[in-house]
Amino acid sequence: MKLNMITKVTFALLYVTCIGCAYSAAANQDIKRAKQAADPVDKVLENLHKKTLELKSYEGRIEWKFIQPRLFDSQDLRKGNLYYVKEGNKSRLRINFETRKQDEEKERKYIEQYLVTDGASLSYPGHKFEGMWLMCIDYQVEELKYAQLTEPNDPNQSTDVFDLAADNLPIVGFSKADELKKQFEVTLVEQKSEESKGFIQVHLKVKPTSVYKDEYTYIDFWIDEKLNLPAKVVAVTTEEDIYEIKFLKPKINQPINRKVFDFEIPKGYDEPVIIPIERETVNDI
Repeated sequence: MKLNMITKVTFALLYVTCIGCAYSAAANQDIKRAKQAADPVDKVLENLHKKTLELKSYEGRIEWKFIQPRLFDSQDLRKGNLYYVKEGNKSRLRINFETRKQDEEKERKYIEQYLVTDGASLSYPGHKFEGMWLMCIDYQVEELKYAQLTEPNDPNQSTDVFDLAADNLPIVGFSKADELKKQFEVTLVEQKSEESKGFIQVHLKVKPTSVYKDEYTYIDFWIDEKLNLPAKVVAVTTEEDIYEIKFLKPKINQPINRKVFDFEIPKGYDEPVIIPIERETVNDI
């Protein structure tokens, strides 16, 4: 899986949560106006904002599906675990994919691992890692890649992966909640089916003048009403490809063994591909 594709996976969870974080960055007066206006969308964002302020750790199952309707409805499904922890002003995120199922074939073992962390926790002979990095290990092709996400000691760049989502996930290129409405028509969708009860669906339709008009048509996300956190995200591209990500069995603000974020480079691998931020951006890979 290319890094530009896994970037979407890595930050998919952060997509909805980042909306809440961006909302928190607005002045308190904005929150008051939202309450006064009693806009249902603003109420959803405010509840999301409150939850994200409390989020210190997240652990759960992730199912990532890539569908290509124009290519005989080809489907590629990966399943695994996702871990996030925040400590002080820094955070780490890890995704461990364990299985893969393509089209009608049987689900099979498939090991792919991704880690977003501070460079200080990374090491490789002859290299110094500074800033935030995305590391991925593909056990199928025995390949290791490091991609730098931020410059070290940049006062204008956050080191939290929630904020990095806004920089690396094309569908979340905003710093304020009102910017979201500039780029998308935001509406709530009534849930009629029995299986959709307990969820809030927010529909984002890309505006003709949006900076994302050449990449996405619309994005839908479903928020668990009890948790006020995302349960599913579906993004449809202008090429009619579909990204569907589900977040299952979440454990919120519960202790996570820090060894989850440790890793060892498998023996026998070739020299890793190391991509500094100055040379290439993650989305170019």
